[in-house]
Amino acid sequence: MELAHGLLLNEEALKLVGENKHGVFVYEWLRFLQKVLKASQKSDIKEKQDKLIEQLTNQILDGPGPPTRALIGHCLSALYKIGDSFGIYNAVCKCHDIIKSKDDSPSYLSVRLAAIVVIGILYEHNGRMLGGLFTDTVQVLVKGLKNAESQTRSETLTALKCLLIGLGSSATMCHRDIYKVAKHLLADRSTFVRSSAAECLEELIKEAGFVYSNEFEPLMQQCVRALEGSTYETRCAVARLIGTFVAGSQRPKPTLAKGKKPSLEEVLNSLSNGFLNAGSTGGARDLLKGNSSPSSIRNIRIGISEAFVEFVRELGSDWLQKNVSTFLNKVLEMVAQPKASVSHVDAVYSRRCITFILRSTLGAMLGEPQQQVAVLELCRIISKQTSYLDANVSDNSNQEILSSQHVLVCATQEVGSLMRGLSTAALPLVVEAQNSIVDPILAVLLYPSHAARLSAAWCLRCIAVALPSQLSIMIDRCAEKIKTLKSSGEAISGYSAAIASLLGAARECPMGIPYNKGKMIFKVAEDMLRSVGQNSRLSLFRTQGGWLMIGSLLTLGSTFARPHLPKLLLLWKTSFPRSMRELDQERQRGDAFSWQLTLESRSGALCAMRSFVAHCGDILTEELTRKLMVPLESALAMMAILPQIISLYGPHLKAGAAMVRLRLYDILALLSPTSYEGSFNALLRELVAEFTLTDNQANTTTSLLHSLCHHDDNVLLGTWLKESDQSLIENQLQSHSGSGSGSIEHDPTTVYLQAYEENVAPGPLPLGISVIDAAIALFGLAFPHVAMKHRLQMLNHFDECVKQASKNAQRQKAIQINVFTALICALKGLAESKRHLGGDDVQVAATSLIITALTSTDATLRCAAGEAVGRMTQVTSDNNFLSKTAQLCFEKLKTARDVISRTGHSFALGCLHRYVGGMGSGQHLRMSVGILLALSQDSNSPEVQVWALHALSLIIDAFGPMFRSFVEPALQVVLTLFLQVAPHHIQVHRCLGRCLSALVTTIGPEMQVTSSTISGIRSSCLTSCAIMSHHADAQVQAESVGCLQQLHMFAPRHVEVASLVPRLCRYLSSWHLILRRASVSCLRQLAQKEALEVCQIASTNTQDDDINNRGVVITDSGLEGALFSLLDREMNTKLASDIRDTINHILQDLAMKNLRFWLTLCKSVLAASTDNTALSKIEHEQQETNDDKDENDDDIFTANKEKKKENVIQPRWPTRVFAIELVRRIISMCHSSSDEAHFNLEQARNVVRNQGTGDYLVIHLSDLVRMSFMASTDNSVQLKMAGLEALQDVIKYFKDVPEPEFQGSVILEQYQANVGAALRPAFLSSDTSGEIMVKACEVCSAWITSLVVRDLSDLKRVTTLLVSSLDMVKQGTEGKETYSESASTMIKLAVLSAWSKIYIAAMHPDPSIDPTGVVEQNMLTLVQPHLDVLSQHWVAVVKDQAILRLPPEFHSHLPEQGGNFFTIESMSSVRGHYSTAWPTILHALSLWLTHVDFASDDDDAKCEENNTKLHLALGVCVEALCSPRTSDSISVILSCLSTLDALFSSEWTRKKINEDHLISVELLNVLHRLLLTRDSHTTQQIVLRIAKKVISGAIQYKNKGDADSEGLQEEGGEDGSIEAGRSLVFASLEICMCVLVRKMPSVNPTFRTTSGDYQPKRGPLPTEGATLVSTALNLLTDVLDLCSPRGCLTILPTILFLLTGVLRESVTCYDGSICSLSATTSALQSLRKLLTSDHIKSGKYCIEWIQLLQSSLLTILDFADDDSLNHDPVSMVTTISLFILTAPPSVVDEPQISGKIVNFFQNKLSSSDPKIELKTLSLICPIFRHNDPNISSFFIQHLAPSIITKLQHPDQISSSRLSVATECMNVMELLVTTSNQHKTAVVGMVVPILIACLTETNTSTTTQHRISLHDSALKKLLQIGLAYPEPFKSSLETVPGFKARLENAIRKNQNDAQQARERAVVKNSAASATNKPSQPSIKLKMDFSNFGKK
Repeated sequence: MELAHGLLLNEEALKLVGENKHGVFVYEWLRFLQKVLKASQKSDIKEKQDKLIEQLTNQILDGPGPPTRALIGHCLSALYKIGDSFGIYNAVCKCHDIIKSKDDSPSYLSVRLAAIVVIGILYEHNGRMLGGLFTDTVQVLVKGLKNAESQTRSETLTALKCLLIGLGSSATMCHRDIYKVAKHLLADRSTFVRSSAAECLEELIKEAGFVYSNEFEPLMQQCVRALEGSTYETRCAVARLIGTFVAGSQRPKPTLAKGKKPSLEEVLNSLSNGFLNAGSTGGARDLLKGNSSPSSIRNIRIGISEAFVEFVRELGSDWLQKNVSTFLNKVLEMVAQPKASVSHVDAVYSRRCITFILRSTLGAMLGEPQQQVAVLELCRIISKQTSYLDANVSDNSNQEILSSQHVLVCATQEVGSLMRGLSTAALPLVVEAQNSIVDPILAVLLYPSHAARLSAAWCLRCIAVALPSQLSIMIDRCAEKIKTLKSSGEAISGYSAAIASLLGAARECPMGIPYNKGKMIFKVAEDMLRSVGQNSRLSLFRTQGGWLMIGSLLTLGSTFARPHLPKLLLLWKTSFPRSMRELDQERQRGDAFSWQLTLESRSGALCAMRSFVAHCGDILTEELTRKLMVPLESALAMMAILPQIISLYGPHLKAGAAMVRLRLYDILALLSPTSYEGSFNALLRELVAEFTLTDNQANTTTSLLHSLCHHDDNVLLGTWLKESDQSLIENQLQSHSGSGSGSIEHDPTTVYLQAYEENVAPGPLPLGISVIDAAIALFGLAFPHVAMKHRLQMLNHFDECVKQASKNAQRQKAIQINVFTALICALKGLAESKRHLGGDDVQVAATSLIITALTSTDATLRCAAGEAVGRMTQVTSDNNFLSKTAQLCFEKLKTARDVISRTGHSFALGCLHRYVGGMGSGQHLRMSVGILLALSQDSNSPEVQVWALHALSLIIDAFGPMFRSFVEPALQVVLTLFLQVAPHHIQVHRCLGRCLSALVTTIGPEMQVTSSTISGIRSSCLTSCAIMSHHADAQVQAESVGCLQQLHMFAPRHVEVASLVPRLCRYLSSWHLILRRASVSCLRQLAQKEALEVCQIASTNTQDDDINNRGVVITDSGLEGALFSLLDREMNTKLASDIRDTINHILQDLAMKNLRFWLTLCKSVLAASTDNTALSKIEHEQQETNDDKDENDDDIFTANKEKKKENVIQPRWPTRVFAIELVRRIISMCHSSSDEAHFNLEQARNVVRNQGTGDYLVIHLSDLVRMSFMASTDNSVQLKMAGLEALQDVIKYFKDVPEPEFQGSVILEQYQANVGAALRPAFLSSDTSGEIMVKACEVCSAWITSLVVRDLSDLKRVTTLLVSSLDMVKQGTEGKETYSESASTMIKLAVLSAWSKIYIAAMHPDPSIDPTGVVEQNMLTLVQPHLDVLSQHWVAVVKDQAILRLPPEFHSHLPEQGGNFFTIESMSSVRGHYSTAWPTILHALSLWLTHVDFASDDDDAKCEENNTKLHLALGVCVEALCSPRTSDSISVILSCLSTLDALFSSEWTRKKINEDHLISVELLNVLHRLLLTRDSHTTQQIVLRIAKKVISGAIQYKNKGDADSEGLQEEGGEDGSIEAGRSLVFASLEICMCVLVRKMPSVNPTFRTTSGDYQPKRGPLPTEGATLVSTALNLLTDVLDLCSPRGCLTILPTILFLLTGVLRESVTCYDGSICSLSATTSALQSLRKLLTSDHIKSGKYCIEWIQLLQSSLLTILDFADDDSLNHDPVSMVTTISLFILTAPPSVVDEPQISGKIVNFFQNKLSSSDPKIELKTLSLICPIFRHNDPNISSFFIQHLAPSIITKLQHPDQISSSRLSVATECMNVMELLVTTSNQHKTAVVGMVVPILIACLTETNTSTTTQHRISLHDSALKKLLQIGLAYPEPFKSSLETVPGFKARLENAIRKNQNDAQQARERAVVKNSAASATNKPSQPSIKLKMDFSNFGKK
């Protein structure tokens, strides 16, 4: 298609293109031309304009398709606007001629349509140019409507609308003509023509004022007529027309020349009349008199309801706020009219409409303050209705009840919905006595209408969920009312329903209710059931109320059910006959009332059983299930006689019997089918009779069919309306679903069972539908367990039932719907249980049943049959079933010509492939695709096209990449149909969009390939998306967005984001939910990859037009701000979640680059609805460092007050919570970034100052604190919680940030007032929620322990808050209970945990933060007064934790009252609270025990108490460290280890523990296992520290103790055996070994034998690891003190092996650096301890010790000589020297050892490194001085020659070796000193060598190092000469000339010394002269010398 990309149409290329691609080529050219014209200037197209106009005009005459028509018009419009406009009149005239043509042939229709469309577009964009022609154009268009077909009428009306848009007020003279035509066509037979007429009129009434006077009522009536038989699109268009029209009557413009506009009262009356009467005159009124179908009435009422919403939306939220009272009264009046509730079904539908109006206006268009006003107004209406009834009790009161009950139902449900949305922000509405809304709701509980009572109960549940603090209060109030009003049936019914609903609310409230409330309610219910027989008038009420309360109580779980289980079983047992004999007796002696009461009682009992089975599964054992089956089997037996009972006593028992069946089916569905297999025959008989309508004369259908069909089939079933804003009322029109007919009175259990969904109260379906639904669901569960013969019988029975009902088509259809739903449910159950349907006979029966329905006239049945065909393939055992069924479909599709057969078999073909998949049905792919492509092009039947295209999309999805070879032909068909199918065939376009989406998915990532084939495919996809995007239908546009989203995922470079994003932004303001969801979903994907580009495009392309009154406008806050505003307008949960995700993705990508923008945005959201008075008070208390910045902040905070916009919804609490979450996320992102300037104010300022740019979080700290403060002081509990969490993050991340301007201060010090004010309400307010108190305690402790607050008075101010909370712990559980015992426990534990953290911080000062320790001392001063109380509570908490951790088998031994802070009933729920609190509390307790309790000397009783506390703490710690569940948390492990560390710091603890050394052994074993599973350095460090204390305590106890004591025996004994499980030494060695191997893996001997595949990581040891190794090595040698001499010998090899292994590793060098110097030093220290041990000197086993030491020394010498190992020579010399110097001589005095040592030293002495030589020489000196002469003489003999040789050639000694030579002289001097027997010989050897080092002359050529050597030698000679004169003299005489050389050297030395002294004297005298003070140049006239002297 590249040839189509030219300014002029390439006609030659067009001729070469095939006929099937002719339209595509033209469309591509027009698309390209439109893009070019947008960017062109007049000069660019001047020469070619005439040719272009000619070509475009020719295209009109060619009769193009709908998309091409519009493009031609846009191109002509752009051409005349950019170029010369003189030809536009000719173009319009040519179009006039085409329209006037008399040619009525079908081929000319497309030409006429093209001309109409072009005219409309020309006028829309160039209306001012055509002002002189518009009257002619209107006449031509209006005349053309005569005898025009529907498509022409629709396009003409659209053209007129465009004309009105383009001309505006200039078209006034034609307004009446257009109005007459459009008004007439509002009632057109074609619904899409009605839509066009409504859109035309909507544009007309903006300027036509006459419509609001005389034409107001006629137009309203016509609009109501237009709603009759309308489609969804038509209803939306007409509703928008009515809404705009009625809203315009309340605006000043347009003005009226004559007459006046109707008042608000008249307008609302008109809308109300339309709702009630379907119009005011003529045939429309007759619609409700019997001449219209119920569906027509519903159409009208749904349309009027939507019009109400559009009317309010047009006027805006400000108007609604001002007129909320009038609006509510008028809306609720409608449902009170008898015409709105002719029947019960009509009443339910009318209530739904009213609920929709209220939800769409009050719920979506008002902010929280306005919603509170609306709640009060609704409660006034409720009070008015109830008081009016009380004042007018008469014989005619039934009519009043019927009228007002619907008002009460709608009002109470709306109050409940609003209260749920307001949540805790609505607390003033309840607690304020004057405006309390609870009293009016409670009054409704006494209302005679059951529906009103249940709605009031549901409203109370909503209030309780919104305000959990009021839950217990309302329960008590209702229970009291039941007791005081026990003689009133309405009171019993109403208040029991209220209690049940409140118990349902308790399930949604995390804080729960007190357990005693459950006991009280059960007692009330039990008494009510026992008193049933006392008063027949109240029997039914008491029965219903009693079982309702019990059923709701059981939903709270086993905690509330377990104590009452015996009574429950008895109640259930007595509610049913125990045998068939009793059942027969019941049947004989009963009457109508007794049976009614019996049925009510049994249905209630079954409902309670259902609650028990559903919510108490943890105590539902097999034995209990068997007990439950007894009454269930009795109920099943009773069902067989119910038809007889009903025939005897009247049909009024039918409802009770149906309710019993419903409850029985519900509970059986929850139990395993195996538990009632014995009753299958009777059960299946009842089930089949239920849904085949055997005993039901009504044609009731199930509601489950749509949910059982695949979600993708919604285009066929119409269920896509669930994704619309109007789904609440639009589903009333769904066939065979029962949706829209739900109401709360259909099932009283709804008040506690069903959850709040879709922003409305639950509406259970009518009882007849619910029973069938339950029967079908149970049938699907039981069918897989039924025998094959019974399956065949049921399938044959289904077929017979269908055939028998053939005379009544409606009944037959109903039976078929139910049967197919049951069949699909059964097939689904078979597939899920992996079972087959059965043999051939069963399969044939099922197939014949299904195939018949494929040709049903009902589309839903055909869809169900196709679904059944597909599911059959999953459960059949016949391999040929697929082929047979596919072949059957092929034959039918080839031969059949009727629409029904084609659609049904097409869909069946698609379902076959969907459920089999591409791999299983590949052989049928070609035939299936060929047939479906042919059917999809059948333009004579759009319905066939829809079904064929849908089936084709299913096949494409099923085959995926296997469909690749069919992509091109399928895509060509799709694109061709897009260009040809008329736009009013919306379903066809939707299916085409689905096919395109499936094709894009099939190609997948291949879409980005640049080959010609893929390029063509990609171009076709993009063209199709462009066509869909210009379609008028929202769902087609949504499909377009979805396809572009897929294309962007697979080929992002080929999707124009610059044009896509503005479109998506416009869609955010769409009327249609599906389009908004598609837009946000696409934005979310784009934001993940290209957030910056998306935001920039969205900001530059603001919405200048097409902005409707949804008000989503992109302003200065950009796309992010628009999305934020959308959060408060969208009520759809999924859409709101997508919006949040989109914002999160944008923030993740852009926040770090623009912190100021994001923080300002979040701040504006928080400040928009926050009172700043509290904040201003705080600002007076603190001193800000940046005044200018504060002023700017204040400006931002008050900006919204100064510039208040109209119709703006203030952010609600969920949006503000989200804003705070974003702030927290920004803080976390900054903390995770690598830029430290975010948390360093000085560094941030420097960067900004130096670079001029930069945005750092620390600069915005004041904003962070303020936002946290605002959120934490809000009325909303959720926002308070988020604010406190944000404040905690601020404290956590900024507590260490210094304040640059004040040395020693931190930046948070200036915000002490903010933090204190944020925390104070949580502690001092009486209505503080439990979770807020818990979080406040955490923040308070974090603030105190952060050491930000250092002054004692400031600390005291904050600590006072915690002191007040401590009273809650002291007072116990007395007082008024509001929340559950679990919640009380949570609060108390939070308080104690906060105190424990403060105490820990006070006892563990951090020198880096507070070197003086003053802050910690201040903290300890504040904690000290409360320590006695705290310690008692801490001990109690630890005891509770020990109890909670007991195994289940010990639960029978627990105290009856439970623990100190929990009860037996709350055990399971408090475990989570204890799991987070006890580690910190135990740590604090251990510190207190160590420093306070154990440190005091008391009596034996105190000692025993301390012993108990010690073992309690140890037991809890050890249990936690051994538990795999809690050990997963590193914080718990560190707390436990810190606890042990603190305990063992006490001498008393060590003493007590060592009384039984097995405790220490077990503890060390636990620590060893912990080391094996944890790599944390901190963990290992604390473990070693604990082990060190344990060993030192054992050593200390051993040294002080008595030898007769059992715990003090030396380990090893006489035989040296050490038992692994009982040895303290062995356990210690395990710990040491574990640490050493972790840090130095090569120490492990197993590594020496492993293959080369794995090598332990080697390298320099980090400082942390080296510290651990050093500690472990020190511990290694300490354990020797615990052993006997023989025991020491046992463990010595291990210790030496580890020491030598560590030494070998630690002295290894890596890249010139030693592995670990500190580890080497520790190893040498440990070796020294071993070498100097008493055992080696005088021990019994000294020989063995010496042998082991010799072995170790040999090991060291061996790896020292290993050249392959790069060891540090200095360390090795030091190690070997250590052996020589400290070990007994016998260790070294071994020829093999001594020889290796000599070789080692000689090797080092000959090293090329002077440092090594120097270190070796320095260590040889002490060896030569060894105390043992044998050792010293040996090494002197072998090493002295090597040393002497280094001085034999002094002239060759370099400067680098001068120090070596000097050290050699020292050694030689040492030789002289140490030689006693051979002194003369040694001196004679040394002196000549030293004299040889003297220089004979000192010339200028003598180097400095040679002079230094000379001086050193001379010095040594003089020292030797003075010390040993005789040997010295004799040595000088041995060699001639030595004496003279020495004398010259001495003489020269003396001369040099004399000269040096003289130079020093001269230098000193010169310095004295220089330092003499000079005389001042200015003489003072006064002498100040004596100044200051007395």
